[in-house]
Amino acid sequence: MTETSKFTAKTWILILSLVLLALTLRPSMASIGPLLPLMQPELHLSFTQASLLTMLPVLAMGLGIFFAHQLAIWFGSYQVVFWASIAIAAATAQRYWAVGALDLTLSAIVAGLGIAMVQAVVPGVIKQKFGTKAPLVMGWYISAIIAGAALTASLAAFWADWAQSWRVALSGWVVLSVVALLLWFSQKNAIENLPVVQSPQKPLGFANYGRAWTLAMFFGLVTCAFTCVLAWLPAYYVEQGWSEQKSGLLLGLLLCMEVVSGFISPWLASRKADRRAVLLVLLVLMATGFSGLVIAPALGLVWASLLGLGIGGLFPLSLIVSMDHQHQPASAASLTAFVQGIGYTLAAFSPLIAGFIRDFSQSFSISWLLLAAIAVLLMAMATRFNPAFYSTKFQ
Repeated sequence: MTETSKFTAKTWILILSLVLLALTLRPSMASIGPLLPLMQPELHLSFTQASLLTMLPVLAMGLGIFFAHQLAIWFGSYQVVFWASIAIAAATAQRYWAVGALDLTLSAIVAGLGIAMVQAVVPGVIKQKFGTKAPLVMGWYISAIIAGAALTASLAAFWADWAQSWRVALSGWVVLSVVALLLWFSQKNAIENLPVVQSPQKPLGFANYGRAWTLAMFFGLVTCAFTCVLAWLPAYYVEQGWSEQKSGLLLGLLLCMEVVSGFISPWLASRKADRRAVLLVLLVLMATGFSGLVIAPALGLVWASLLGLGIGGLFPLSLIVSMDHQHQPASAASLTAFVQGIGYTLAAFSPLIAGFIRDFSQSFSISWLLLAAIAVLLMAMATRFNPAFYSTKFQ
């Protein structure tokens, strides 16, 4: 489509395909937190060990993104996403037969690599296909990623209770992957016909620029917040006396608010090139939410809502701001690959650190306060994202 055209029926089908793909990118991780109280007694997992089930796929996502960029050049965007989606589906289905922590860990790594491939390639596809509307479609795509996590977190414990098996609740999301694969297959001609445009700057080449590292750190610290609440919020509220189902629904509420913010925040930010005002408001919500978890945990619905609104808007905006720095689709894809690769690698260790702190201190409170402090640090970083100077940052 051209930059001035409206969405056609074909482009709406492509958008639906991208949204369905996005929905498959978080169930492998989001299902762990609500089901952890059921899994720990059988598998004898400490909180530190359990954190690996969230940490390893995020780490695989970070490292795999760099390989995905080159694979997309060699084989094309369609093929990379297709086979990556098969890997996600296979890893999800394998969990039905899991008999120990090692099986779950291996499936987490395979799923993480598949997720990395999809997340590295799709932003470039969106930039190429949607032109000036790319930030809007990118917001929908990222919101759908969060929606997949929300759906999983809300239903996982109920599904396990109905099936009397946490394995069914972990593996059943393969159905979603199969549906997404079928619709993506219908887009084969549209995606394969996209020109393979190599960026003059490969992802790791951006390591020479300070602004690229700032963007990567910003995205990584936002993702630290996302992965920590995904991994530990249900466990925290089970310790507060809530049931597994109610704790899972609380995480589901947080993620639903992330979806809402993921749709609204990019729209608000798109009204002008300077995104800083929206970023700062979202960071205030994030800092307030994490502080509230410690100060008044009984008000979990309030803090979960604030955290969802804050993190949900920051997640897409951090990538949109990265894309703003490059006008060419190939260069934008390379930069976002670098930002995601470094960011996810950094964020991968946050659940492990939080789990270690929980084992050592018998409380998640320290972790929540550290994340509130990180929100304040991010405020200082966000003030530097003045679009008037973007063109000077990569010279």
